[in-house]
Formats: sequence, structure tokens, C-alpha cells
Amino acid sequence: MSPAVSVVIPIYNEIENLDELVTRLETALAGLDFEALLVDDGSKDGSGQRLAELAATRPWLKPIFLAKNYGQSTAMQAGFDAARGEVIVTLDGDLQNDPADIPRLLQMLDAEPEVDILSGWRKTRQDAAIKRKLPSRIANGLISKVTGVHLHDYGCSLKVYRRAALANVRLYGELHRFVPALAAQFGARVKEVVVSHHPRTRGRSKYGIDRTLRVILDLLLVQFMSRYLQRPIQFFGGIGIALALPGAAILAYLAALKLGGESIGGRPLLLFGAILLLMGVQLVGMGLLGEIMVRIYHEPAGRAQYLVRDTPRPPAP
Repeated sequence: MSPAVSVVIPIYNEIENLDELVTRLETALAGLDFEALLVDDGSKDGSGQRLAELAATRPWLKPIFLAKNYGQSTAMQAGFDAARGEVIVTLDGDLQNDPADIPRLLQMLDAEPEVDILSGWRKTRQDAAIKRKLPSRIANGLISKVTGVHLHDYGCSLKVYRRAALANVRLYGELHRFVPALAAQFGARVKEVVVSHHPRTRGRSKYGIDRTLRVILDLLLVQFMSRYLQRPIQFFGGIGIALALPGAAILAYLAALKLGGESIGGRPLLLFGAILLLMGVQLVGMGLLGEIMVRIYHEPAGRAQYLVRDTPRPPAP
């Protein structure tokens, strides 16, 4: 039989934390019907071997060993694919998230049927102010503004999901931090909850200020997917027309001057107008190709363009 709860934890070079992590999971979830999917993302410090040893005496511990280091999003997706529980919990393997918070979050989710995702908020964050807190604050504000899903802490890995909320979410690149926003596109309701946070005491952090730049790039992808996935012509075509019309106007003006006997061959405006027109035409063409690809994506595989619920949703809190 499938367990009620699946805990998904990506692991990368965390051998110093594994024993305590497994012990704390076992203690926190004692009495619950659960499985723990610890996904070794190509660790080079022996984490995979230690996971196998720990799992040998713990039926609830189900390690997954990836062939190489794919990144946190892919590791998390591997855990989602293997999870069998109706509720899925995610957290980091560095013990900064506290497994003892999980039972409380499960009770809250059970008490609020209108909520699909509980997202942790490390309100009292135990990290370096410049290296972690400042980039995180900038990223959270930017993501909230662009996606419309307002959270204080997108980067907190401690989250609880109803299985149905993840049914249409696939993680690529570094999209793991955007799961609440991605799920919200399909009607999931998200609530933020304050959780514990502890300083890292063992191992090395894999995060740096460079991740803020990656967040911006991924945010552009999320925004495009949420607003223009089924209508790419409006995105590419809109930009294309905005470029092509001024380009055509410039060329028409120069053509009138040419007909009037003036020389226009050496004018920079001629090159500028031609570039604008060509770029505009290319972008409109990309939009048309995008429309064809959307139909190829949905129709041959029978993918639905919309989701239908079995019952009405309770009102939002």
C-alpha cells in the first residue's frame, strides 16, 4: 500500500549530516505512515554509499542514486516521480530545515482543505546577511511581483504539497524555487507558514550570490510559461510589430526622399530601418512557429489545454 506521506530530500555532498538527518526524520515522523526519498545527486563525498547503508535497516528510507550531478531541480523532480504519498514534503538535507516542523505542517494542511501548498517562511533566518539574506530578499520581492504569488521566502525548501498540486508541474534547470508559482498556474492555492531555521554546522553551503542572476533568468522563463505558453504569437508578434512598424515607416520615408531625387545610400537611418523591419518580421515568424508548436504539444499527445475539478473549491481563507 502507498504511504500517506512522502518526504523528498535532494542530497549533494552531505555525508556529515546524513546520520543525524535520518535520525531526526525517524523521530519526527514516528507513528506516521511515511516514506523518505533521499535523492543522491551525484555526490562525490560518499553520501550515496552512506545512504545505502542507512537504508539497509530502515524500510521507510528509499534512496535514489542519480548517475551524475544534475542539480537540485532535477533531483527534486526525481523524488516527485518516485513519491507515492498523497502528501509530499520537501526539505533540504543540510539540517537547516527542521524535520520536527513536518508534523505541525501536516496537521495544518489537513485542517485547511482549501489550501494545496504550505510554503515555509524562515522568518528568523540563520544565514550571513550579505551572502544569503540580501540576495534572497531581492529575489523574493522580484519573484512575488512578477508571478503574482506573494511569498516572503521562495527559497525555503520546507514545503508541503497535496499530490494533485504537483500533477502538472515539471522541474527543469533551477525551477525548484518556483514550484508554488508554477503550481498556482494550475489553480493551486498557496499559504505561507513560519518554520524553524538553524545555522549550518557541518558541510559547505552550495549557494552563492551568483544564484540571484540565475533566478532572474528562470523568472523570465516562468513568466513566459505562465502568460504566453498557449499564445506565443502575442508575445513574439507584439514585439515584432513594435519593431517592424517603425522600421517600415523609416524605409517609407527614405523611399520618398529617393523618389524626390535625394541620395540615401550613405545614411545610417537606412540600415537602422532595415534592421528593425527584418527583426520584426523574424519575431512575427517565431510567434507563428510557436503557435504551431503549441498545437503539436497538445493535440498529438492528447494533452488538455485546461483542467477540470471534480468538486467546487472552498472559498479562499
